[in-house]
Amino acid sequence: MKTENVKGFKDYSGKDALKRAEILRLVAETFERYGFEPAETPIVEYEEFVRGENTSDEAVRDTFKLEDRGKRNLALRYEFTFQLKRLAKNKKLPYKRYQIGPLFRDEPIREGRARQFIQCDVDVVGSTIKDEAECLATFNEIFEKLGIKVNIYINNRKLLNEILEKEGIKEKDREGALREIDKLDKLSEKEVLSNLKKFGAEKLMKTFKKEEKFFEKYDSYGEIKELKEYCNFFGVNVEFRPFLVRGLSYYNSSVFEVWSKELKVSICGGGSYMVENNQATGISLGLEPLMLIEKFKFSDERYLVVSLEQDKKALELVKKLRKGGKKVSVYYGKPSKALEYADSYGFGRVVFVGEREVESREFKVKDMVSGKEEALKI
Repeated sequence: MKTENVKGFKDYSGKDALKRAEILRLVAETFERYGFEPAETPIVEYEEFVRGENTSDEAVRDTFKLEDRGKRNLALRYEFTFQLKRLAKNKKLPYKRYQIGPLFRDEPIREGRARQFIQCDVDVVGSTIKDEAECLATFNEIFEKLGIKVNIYINNRKLLNEILEKEGIKEKDREGALREIDKLDKLSEKEVLSNLKKFGAEKLMKTFKKEEKFFEKYDSYGEIKELKEYCNFFGVNVEFRPFLVRGLSYYNSSVFEVWSKELKVSICGGGSYMVENNQATGISLGLEPLMLIEKFKFSDERYLVVSLEQDKKALELVKKLRKGGKKVSVYYGKPSKALEYADSYGFGRVVFVGEREVESREFKVKDMVSGKEEALKI
């Protein structure tokens, strides 16, 4: 029997799991303070629903497919957005929801990306440009709390389509040309230019390398200008990136991408799209790339109460500490073994409860990081 992990899937335990949980709590708390309500959806859906109308998208092609006992064609969710079609029905607009949970993609493995990964999404159904700015503000605050320096880039699909139309690019070639333009931050200009020639769109290279002022002449640039103004109200710095496209074909207006200054890769992205004839917007953040760059000061305030043949009194202390909001476990045994145990599982503090401590009602607390001891009076 094989017990090792399937390729692209991973176990987390100990300090890694604790830190991940703490970061997810921070993310959820921030989402809720910005007015987003939580939602949960199934991991397994009908393949037809998962696939939707976006069969040409790479992410859709990478879905895990399966079949149940009833021979139904099913698939694991690859994102949360398509499930909004069901969640948003009969909701008062704007409907603001967040969702945190595992997604699955049968794709090549790279640093910061596995085949099962935790995604953190916010979406607003019935959105305006003001909501787009607030979504960006939500994530900007999370990055600040985690000590991550980022660049936030914005663009607009309407602007991209307007440029392609005015440049005379045939409609059948526009999607392919945009896919190549989107690679300007990944490939050399020479490679992108060569790829654009396949669509008769090589003249686009000069256009998308121009300064922002050049794009002000296009009607759709007005939405870029408005988004920048509202981001400024929220204290969020954004940068217009004319060649930003984003891969998913359902985006119809603003698109966003957040790049880590440290990794020099995209760690977060989103945009605006339609949900059942309602304009919507959303941003998605993966936990795995975050773990590579976060500077979060994780304080593990877990206590290990060690009973030295004083079980009743030790449990009384445990109850009081838990009532005071502390995270507490109990250990029954020798002090030396208790310290080994505490060190192995990363307990921040160890409290010894022996006969002498019970009589004096003063308990010795050992800080496992500094090694210092202090008295805890009850």
